[in-house]
Amino acid sequence: PLSKNPPEQHFQLSPAVRIAPTNPASFWLSAGEIVVTEVNFVRKCVGPNSSPDDLWGKLVCTNFKISFVTHVVYDLLPLQKFQYTNRLLGEHDIPLAGVEQVVTVNEAKGKQKVLGSNQKLKFSPTELMVYCKDFRMVRFRFDEAGPDSTKKVCLAIAHYSQPADAQLLFGFEYTGKCFHSDRANGLDPGSSLQTALFDCSSDWDREIKRTGASDWRVCSVNEGYAVSPSLPEFFVVPASLADQDLKQFSVSFAGKRIPMWCWNHSNGSALVRMASIRDPLQQRNLDRRICSAITKSHPKCSDVLKSDLDRSLPNIQEIQAAFVRLRQICVIEPFEENEERWLSSLESSKWLEYVRAFLKHSVEVVYMLEGQLCSVMLQEEEDRDLACVVSSLVQLMLDPHYRSLGGFQSLVQKEWVMAGHRFLDRCNHLKKNDGEECPLFLLFLDCVWQLMNQYPAAFEFTETYLTVLSDSMWIPVFSTFLFNCPRHCAERSRDFAQSESIKLGENKALRFPCVWYWGHQFSVKDQALFNSPLYVGKSVTCVHNGTVKTFRRTKKSHSATLRGPPSLPNGLTVELDTLTRRNSLALRLKPDPWQPREVPESPAERFSCEWLSRPVDLQGLLLPQLLPSHLQLWRLYFLRWVPEAQISRGGSVMAFHRLSLLADEIETLQNQLRQHRGGTPASTPASTPGTPDQESSRMYFKAGTPDDLPSTPDYLTSSFPFSPVGNLCRRNILGTPFSKFLSGAKIWVSNENLANETL
Repeated sequence: PLSKNPPEQHFQLSPAVRIAPTNPASFWLSAGEIVVTEVNFVRKCVGPNSSPDDLWGKLVCTNFKISFVTHVVYDLLPLQKFQYTNRLLGEHDIPLAGVEQVVTVNEAKGKQKVLGSNQKLKFSPTELMVYCKDFRMVRFRFDEAGPDSTKKVCLAIAHYSQPADAQLLFGFEYTGKCFHSDRANGLDPGSSLQTALFDCSSDWDREIKRTGASDWRVCSVNEGYAVSPSLPEFFVVPASLADQDLKQFSVSFAGKRIPMWCWNHSNGSALVRMASIRDPLQQRNLDRRICSAITKSHPKCSDVLKSDLDRSLPNIQEIQAAFVRLRQICVIEPFEENEERWLSSLESSKWLEYVRAFLKHSVEVVYMLEGQLCSVMLQEEEDRDLACVVSSLVQLMLDPHYRSLGGFQSLVQKEWVMAGHRFLDRCNHLKKNDGEECPLFLLFLDCVWQLMNQYPAAFEFTETYLTVLSDSMWIPVFSTFLFNCPRHCAERSRDFAQSESIKLGENKALRFPCVWYWGHQFSVKDQALFNSPLYVGKSVTCVHNGTVKTFRRTKKSHSATLRGPPSLPNGLTVELDTLTRRNSLALRLKPDPWQPREVPESPAERFSCEWLSRPVDLQGLLLPQLLPSHLQLWRLYFLRWVPEAQISRGGSVMAFHRLSLLADEIETLQNQLRQHRGGTPASTPASTPGTPDQESSRMYFKAGTPDDLPSTPDYLTSSFPFSPVGNLCRRNILGTPFSKFLSGAKIWVSNENLANETL
């Protein structure tokens, strides 16, 4: 259903380099990409054991990706399923930044080894297993390949997937080739982007006006990163605090991170984040000065409450440990969804427990802002990890603007990228310090998915969008996920430009593309997969008795289908449709202290229960239901590569398909009615930001003509738009040559040398 050709060109991308392989498939290189080594006659396994359906081709290692070029004509692949087309990656490509571990095996000699950078390989591998950060596990067999070429390609993959320095990440070569000439000619690669990047004072000014924060101001005291190395050059502070005071205060905070405004409630309460105060002698005085300034910025001079995130939430080591256990369960252990053992393992990972902890704490902060009319300060040791998650979730629950696609992207840009979340360290792109690695951004996206799963009509974007956004972390091209803070980005890009003699002009730094310009990765058609057919925005046009009107949803105009299962008092739900089924993945957790009781223990619980007992306003406050039956495993992300978990013509995509057809048909009829009445066709109510040429419909699936019968495409599965074919092909653990290896290698935890072990 999608084009099999190389990426179509637009002004951001340099022409792709075509390589003409000795097979019908096509292969291309991005700008700045070079082939390091390759090996022919490689078999990519598509099942747990050898199969006639395995793909034969050439395995190529570049400075950007692992690419498998199949010898089989694309359209003749018997097991090929639908898959979106990424302009930077082919169907069988793996970005090197997304490689977690490289394992080589020689079955005849009974040896295996986890390869690290610059290591030697003393045996010729007969098999290569690539474990990926997106939960894929890909197997290549070298039965017919030359031993020398096989060894070279394995060593190259291990070496280039573990760069020694940030400037060796592919994004530097790509950006240097693609963008420096355009910038020199005065063209801004992100000129058509509609997402606020918060890298200039005007973006912050607009946010102040949008939220009505009249007693706050944009501060430029950190321009040139003169005060704090990890804060943005521009941010918002109380109007009563002078720049000189801020400079004086900064020396007492961890990382010199002055308290930074996040958002303002319509009642005047403000959400602020701050690092810990390192100087105990200044603790009381600074707290008093800052709280006084925040109080003055409140129209009713309400109190300021402090939320200590380090004491209330799991730390990064606990979150990483839970994630490693979850990955082991989803990738290595046998998938048996209908057995208590698998669900028990899922529970013991504590991943969903931590998801619930962050959602619960965010609800408590929401109660302080909305229920108590108080401003809140989120305090964390360095204010660069847990605060990013909580501040984003609080704003997502309170402000419907952030539930639109453009608003959500600006939220991530403001609270993660510009606030200095250490993406380079937390993603462990350089694989230098496993102790710094933590999937906090994925945890945040999982929390967003839980909200979306409970209130699908409140979000403009889909779970496909969240999944693709997470996958983009492993494409080392975008500044969004490559650096630890804005200053880190500016310094690294400037150093690289100088070393490569790139003329920067007035900008003084190389401008990396941001992930929000989705045209770098996807066509306009594929970007339509990001749009939810259920979304109820601020105003949605409708037709009533032949007249086009504007429909505004109120608290009294609601539908239980837009919210989920009907609610009873105290947040309890009707059991009829929500009981955990034998083959479902709703986590069966033990009762926990957060479970609502007949008599709520805290004001925040009473606030939440009272809200849950009322009809939902999709353009107002949203609070998650936190019972174990309400929080589920995010199947599309965690189980999309598991063949046993794939349901042909099943899963949520079936409802997405039908609703998309209905939404497209309604939009078509509305446009026809406008044309009949002499008006102009309706503009797309919510177009994808950064897309220059929008189609008339937001939906990926089109209704067609009235005579067409809606049919379900054969390629629709519960993994749509991803295909597990050839991407995860683990063997049955017992009775295979890998049984000892998989049970003792501690995948993703240890890089120990296994060369001397026997199978």
